[in-house]
Amino acid sequence: MLPGVLVRGSTVFEWLEGEQFLIQRSRMEHPDFPDAIAIIGVLGDGLAIHTYDSRGLHRVVATSFDDGIWRIWRDAPAPDFSQRFEGTFADGGDTIQGLFQISHDDATWEDDMEITYRRRSR
Repeated sequence: MLPGVLVRGSTVFEWLEGEQFLIQRSRMEHPDFPDAIAIIGVLGDGLAIHTYDSRGLHRVVATSFDDGIWRIWRDAPAPDFSQRFEGTFADGGDTIQGLFQISHDDATWEDDMEITYRRRSR
């Protein structure tokens, strides 16, 4: 969306009481990027993320954690767009480095946003 622009922000992950759902809260320091909250939990046979942002948008995306890779994906019919993310864990799990991609035709994928999560404290 903004090639070459570094957008800083913070994300906090915390368990909802009972540890059945993981809450993700994100705040961005750039006006073009919305703040958001997401709830990660079991949906059917897999995991899903329900996202809500400060623009009023809500999406449900699939997610998985396998072999040190965090995957997120959403297949959407036209005129909407599909998204996917793949992030790898490093530094003993203290860093996640990943890339979001976007597709408007489910055949051609474009890089959308690189992201790095770094743990601040344990």
